[in-house]
Amino acid sequence: MDDVVIRTHGLHKHFGTNIAVADLTLDVPRGEVFGFLGPNGAGKSTAVKMLLGLVTPSGGEAQVLSRPPGDRQALRAIGFLPEHFRFHEWLHADELLDLHGRLYGMDAAARRRRIPQVLELVGLAEQARRPIAGFSKGMLQRIGLAQAFLNEPALVFLDEPTSALDPFGRMLVRTIIHELKQQGTTVFLNSHLLGEVEATCDRVAFIRAGTVLDTQVLTELGAGRLRVEVRVDTVTAALEQALDELARRTEGAMIPRCAPAAVKSTTLMYDILDEALLPEIAERTLGSGARLYELTSRRRSLEQIFLDVVGAEDSGQ
Repeated sequence: MDDVVIRTHGLHKHFGTNIAVADLTLDVPRGEVFGFLGPNGAGKSTAVKMLLGLVTPSGGEAQVLSRPPGDRQALRAIGFLPEHFRFHEWLHADELLDLHGRLYGMDAAARRRRIPQVLELVGLAEQARRPIAGFSKGMLQRIGLAQAFLNEPALVFLDEPTSALDPFGRMLVRTIIHELKQQGTTVFLNSHLLGEVEATCDRVAFIRAGTVLDTQVLTELGAGRLRVEVRVDTVTAALEQALDELARRTEGAMIPRCAPAAVKSTTLMYDILDEALLPEIAERTLGSGARLYELTSRRRSLEQIFLDVVGAEDSGQ
C-alpha cells in the first residue's frame, strides 16, 4: 500500500485564456491532516475538483489512492464535502444517508450499521426522521459531514467544513478530524479559518495564483521564531544601522521585516530565532541614542505566516 495518498506534479488547468491552476505539485502522506491555504481565487476549489475527477486537467500528473483522479474504485474510498452543496430537501436525514450509501456501493447491512453511527457522530441522532427542508444552516453542514464520513473513507476532502457552524459545531468538527486521523484516515482540509487549520492540521500548503508556493510542517512553522517589535521615539539612520549590523552578524537568526506604514516612523520589526538576542537589541537601540518605549516579542501566528508567504496584497481578494 502506497504511503502517499495524493501525489501530483505540474498539474494545471486552463479555462480558455484564464489559468485557474498553474502548478499543483503535492505529496500528501497517508494518515495526515493536510491544510490547503490561499486567498479567494487562488485555485483551491479547482485543484480539489481535479483531484476528484470532476474537472479534467489541462496537463500534469496526478494519482489519488494510487489511481487516476475519478477512478470509480478509488472514489468508493473517498469522502467529500463541497463548500456549496444542496441536498434533496424532501428526504429525511436517514433517507439522505441511505441514498448516499447506495451511491457508494454499500450493502443494506452496512448502511443499517453505519447511518446511526454517523448521525450520532455529528450530533443529529435525534433528527434522523426529520426532513432536510427543516434543517438550519448548521444542521445542513452537519448532515453534509455525515455523508462525507458515511463510507468510512480512506481519504476525505473537506471544503470549508466549519463555515456555517457555531463554536460548538467547530469544536465537534475538530474532534471528528482528530478521531479520523487516529483511525488512519487522510483529511484534505480547505479552509479560510486559519485558527481551525492551526488547531487540526499536520502540514499546510500555501497556494497563490494557481501555484503552490510552499508546503511545510505546521508544528515547525513558528517553532522557535519570535516576531519582535522595537518602538522608539523616532527611527533614525543610526538605529537602523545598529540593528542591521546585528542582523548581518547573526546570519539569518534575525530577519528584518517591513513595519506597517502607519507605524513605520516609530517601529522596527524583526523575526528572531533566539530570544537571547533581545537584550542585545535593547542595548543597541539605546546605544544608538534612541529612546526605547517598547520592546515586545511574540510567537508568529499562522495568519502572520500566511501573509509572509502568500503576500498581504492578495489576502482580501
